[in-house]
Parts: sequence; C-alpha cells; structure tokens
Amino acid sequence: MTIIMVVATLLPLTMMAAINHYQYQKALSRETIEPLKNLVNKTQHSFELFLTERLSAVSFIAAAYTYHELADQKTLTFIFHAMKEKFGGFVDLGMIDASGLQVSYVGPYDIEGKQYKDQEWFKEVLVRGEHISDVFMGHRKFPHFVIAVQNENEEGEKCILRATIDTELFNQLIASMGLDAASDAFVLNRDGVFQTTSKFYGKVLEKFPMSMPPLSYSANVLEMEDSEGSDILLAYCDFSSPSFVLMLVKPQSTVHGSWYTLKGELLFIFIGGIVVIFLVVFKITDLLVKRIEESDRRREITYHQTEHTNKLASIGRLAAGIAHEINNPLAIINEKSGLMEDLIQIKFDLERKGRLLELTGSIRHSVERCSTITHRLLGFARRMDAKLETINLREVFMEVFGFLEKEAAHRNITVHLQLDEALPDIYSDHGQLQQVFLNILNNAFSAVDDGGIVTVTSFEHDADLVGISIADDGVGMSEETMKHVFDPFFSTRGTHGTGLGLSITYGIVNKLGGKIDVQSKEDEGTTFTVYLPKKSYLGRDV
Repeated sequence: MTIIMVVATLLPLTMMAAINHYQYQKALSRETIEPLKNLVNKTQHSFELFLTERLSAVSFIAAAYTYHELADQKTLTFIFHAMKEKFGGFVDLGMIDASGLQVSYVGPYDIEGKQYKDQEWFKEVLVRGEHISDVFMGHRKFPHFVIAVQNENEEGEKCILRATIDTELFNQLIASMGLDAASDAFVLNRDGVFQTTSKFYGKVLEKFPMSMPPLSYSANVLEMEDSEGSDILLAYCDFSSPSFVLMLVKPQSTVHGSWYTLKGELLFIFIGGIVVIFLVVFKITDLLVKRIEESDRRREITYHQTEHTNKLASIGRLAAGIAHEINNPLAIINEKSGLMEDLIQIKFDLERKGRLLELTGSIRHSVERCSTITHRLLGFARRMDAKLETINLREVFMEVFGFLEKEAAHRNITVHLQLDEALPDIYSDHGQLQQVFLNILNNAFSAVDDGGIVTVTSFEHDADLVGISIADDGVGMSEETMKHVFDPFFSTRGTHGTGLGLSITYGIVNKLGGKIDVQSKEDEGTTFTVYLPKKSYLGRDV
C-alpha cells in the first residue's frame, strides 16, 4: 500500500520537475549562451572590419603612388599625416624596395636604411603580396602590429609599403563590448599568445594559461574550468585573417546565479514535498493497517470465544449428567456409611469399634471429596457472562491448584506459593479467573521437566491493580515465539496443544479490565504476570 501510494503520488511530481528543469535549461541557454555568441560575433566582425579597413588604406596608397613618389620623403610624409588624420592609429610609415632596404620612413624612430630581407614577414609579403603581423614590442616598447603591402609599377619596380599601427584601438574595441566587472575579453593568436591584455589571465605577449579551443570561424561557447579551477563559459571565434582568436570569459556563477537560486528553491520544495508525501502516506497506511489488524484480531478472538463457548456448553451439559449420575450413588454411599456409624455407636460392646468408626469416617470423607470435585468440574465447565462478586485472589488460586496438586506430586514438581494473605479483595468473575490461572499453571507444568520449580507470587501492584505472577524454570521462549504467544492456534507443543489456551486467557483478562505480561528467555524459564483491577470494568468498588 505504501509503495503504490508513494509511486502514484511521486511519479507525476517527478515528471513535472524533470520537464520544468529541461525547459528552464533550454530557456537559460537561449537567454545566456546565445547573447554571448552574438556579442563575440559582433566584436569579431568589428575587429576584422578594422583590420580590413587599415589593410585597404595601405593597399590603396601602395597602388595609387609610384615607386619614386613613395621614395620621396616629402610625399611619404604628406601621405602619413593624411592617413593618421583620416584613419587614426598609424604610428609610422615606410617604403622598402625589393631588396629589403628601407628607402624612406616617416615616424618617431631613425630606421631609414634598415635592411629587412632576412625577416620572415618580408619573405611572406613577396610571396603573398600582403602581411598582417602578430602584436610585438620591437624598438617602440609598446604593443603594435604591422601591415605590409607589395606593389609593382609599370616599369616593373617593386616596393613594399609598411605601416605600424597602435593596438590601443584593439583595447577600444574590447571596451565597447560593455562587459561586467567579472567578465573578461581578449585577443590571442593561434599559438596562445596574448595580443591584448587580459584582466585575469595575462598581459600582452604572455602565454594563455589554458589549452586553446578547437578552430571555429563561427562563435562557439564552451563550459569548462579555468586555470584557477573556477567554472566559466568560454565564448570564442577565430578570425579569417590574420590567425587571431577573440575570446570572452564569463563566470558561470554570474550567468547561472538566478538559475542556481531558483534551482535551490525548487529542489527544497521538491524534497519538502516528498518528505510530506512520505509522512502522510506512512501515517495513513500505518493507521489503516493497524485498524485492519485490530479488526482481524477482534474477529479472531470473537470467533474463538464463540467456538470455545460452544465447546464449554457441550462440556457443561455432559458434566451436569455426570454429576447427576455420580452424586446419586455418592448420596447412597454417604447415607449407608452414616447408618453404619449409627449402628456401631448403638452396639457398645462391638469388638474393634474404633477401627470401624475410622473406616466409615474415611468413606464419608472420600464421598465429600468426590462431591467437591464434581462441583468444581461444573464450575469450570459452565461458560457464562461475567458474574461479578467479591473475590479473594488467594482462595481462587488455591482452588485451581487443587486440580493440579496430584500432578505436581506425581512429577515431583516443587511449587512455591508466595501468596500475600493481606492482599485486598477484588471485584471480578470467579469462574473466569479460575480458567485464567488454570491455563497459565498448566502451561508452566508443561514447560518444566520432572523435578522442576514453579513459583507463584501475588502482590499489590499499585493503587488500582493487584498482580499474580507464575514463574517456571522450564525451556523458555525465543523472542519470535513471544511475539505470537497470544495468537489463536499458535502452539509450541505440536499436536499436543490447540493453541487456544493463552489466546482465551488474554481475552478474559482484557475483558475483566486487566492486562497480562510475559517475560521469557530460552533455557531459563518463563514468567506470566496477570494484573487485575481492584475496581471492576463496570466501575464498582471492592
């Protein structure tokens, strides 16, 4: 019942929680991942536009002017100032001939006449026609990069126009992204060298502390840990030319902060709901099961009490017939023995008169004992409604013990009777108490071997209850047996017992307003204690 109720309740709740979690994750992705991709794409396009614009300007100058014009210092100076004014960011401008010699130069340094033919960028320009360098320091001691373009005039004269550009414009493009204080953006080359300064991971020309992500010319977002072990979102996009990578790093805590808060609240509500459901289901199921068990127990007790009542009624009818048949001959024997005593008394001179009177007295005593036994048998056989009367507990038990006294003597069982003579009388049913004590005492005799010990003790338990305990040193019971000792038809005697004695005893004691307790250990013995109210269940005082 518990499993079915829990599953039926939790299954839709769990499904709803899973669906909501999935939907919110998708919404979170749309609200956080996509904006990061868009921002990186937009900024990467701005970078490429900036580089393309500068490359086009240098290419246009190289194509618009002849070799001799570019070699002229005045012309080159005019061109440099015009480019600096219109485009900004240009640091210097120089013209290099096909042999790698710096022919003319405009800028803050004296490098005219410098030879470049052995440098890699010069060779690349001769092959590809243009070159955009990585960021470097050089003579200037500040980050810059170079754009170089080759041109050939009609006379076949080749020249290379080389311009140096300040990377401060890179920083301005990154600043325009409008990042929060916890986020970072920077440009790397494909070797993992910073082309711009990072707030958290390194300066220009330092090595990026993490591995480079896979090549991607469209914006991509990775969930990963940075070099400090923090969870981050890494958005990046590769440039088509040059081989730069724009990266944006955002802590997941700032991105998922609201999600974590909501997730924690949902988890708390979910777990709280589960706990409440479990408690309610458990309580309801426990209550139902206990009521069913109690109903079954009462039904079983009622059934067996009815069955026992029918058996006792049959025994009562049989006992009444037996008593009638036995009491009539006993009455005749009693009368004849009395007549014999009278005759013996008349004949004073009869020899051995004393011996005869002793024999007739023995006959009359035996007749009285038989009569007492038949009356006791009738008292036990009759199953009537509770007949309340003032009862001396010691006298009731002694009557019961009279039935088993011969068995105790035959089996050499020692019975210690510690019955309190000052115990107050109680108001209860005489016949039913006889049955209770007989059942328990019978069990005690069955549990002990010949020569065993049974101890009976009566006592005043408290202001409302008196008690009588019957202890034996027999085989005892296991804990599992003790759990079922009062169950109907439960017996440890195999085919020798019906399993109804203690069940009936338990029912009678409860009906009389008392309670019964059992304590036992295997191979040590068992103690049954019956507690009976001084006041009857009808509320009458002793």
